[in-house]
Amino acid sequence: MLGAQAWNESGLGAPADVERLERRVTELEQNIVELTSQLDEREQELDAARAANRELMTRVNTAQSGGQ
Repeated sequence: MLGAQAWNESGLGAPADVERLERRVTELEQNIVELTSQLDEREQELDAARAANRELMTRVNTAQSGGQ
């Protein structure tokens, strides 16, 4: 009995509430999937904004060089 108590107190044994921890891991994994999806969307939006900015700057530069 003393050996079992020492084993549990050492932290080497299985956690007391494995099921709760497994649920939490599942929640966090789902959160990672959602955040990764959101990040992908933001990257696509940023790429589109950069492309629009490049196009606008090209127009501005073309208009300025044509007017000189």
